[in-house]
Amino acid sequence: MVPLYLRSNLTKLTRMKSNIMDLVRQNFHKDCEQAINNQINLELFSSYVYLSMAYYFDRCDVALPGHYTYFKKASDEEREHAMKFMTYQNKRGGSITLTPIENPPKDDWISAHDAMMEALKLERQVNESLLQIHALATRHNDPNLLDFLETEYLKEQVDSINELANHITKLERVGDGVGVHIFDQELGE
Repeated sequence: MVPLYLRSNLTKLTRMKSNIMDLVRQNFHKDCEQAINNQINLELFSSYVYLSMAYYFDRCDVALPGHYTYFKKASDEEREHAMKFMTYQNKRGGSITLTPIENPPKDDWISAHDAMMEALKLERQVNESLLQIHALATRHNDPNLLDFLETEYLKEQVDSINELANHITKLERVGDGVGVHIFDQELGE
């Protein structure tokens, strides 16, 4: 139980904190704040999926080190995206609400092609979510959020989708067997 004299100080401190956050928050709609929290979760989920892929390809019975490196880097990038959104949320006076992260859709990625297809699907989902936040920011006349999305994310998403499509095309050309190992070496460089 908190002593009475401390309760009074805690109440004042909470009120002061709320007032400061109100001073920071400017033209930042609650819908945008919620959308950013959802995006944080999606970025962390993406990181989780890529981490699952990386360590699948690192297994001794799979042994595709180039794919391990590629998906480990992708996992790190997605986690950094989530942290960048968290920093932005704080700067705008929003509140970060972390929610449970879903499990990856599977643990056995079957093949390099299967993993790349799932990665492409995931990047398209992330891109769609970013575009929805962009539309929301437009609707709520939030030029700061628009600039943040356009500067930090939108072009990179298009590049990632294109890169994955190219990898899938190459994997379809080489087929199974030795071609996958040659592609894996190229991917790891």
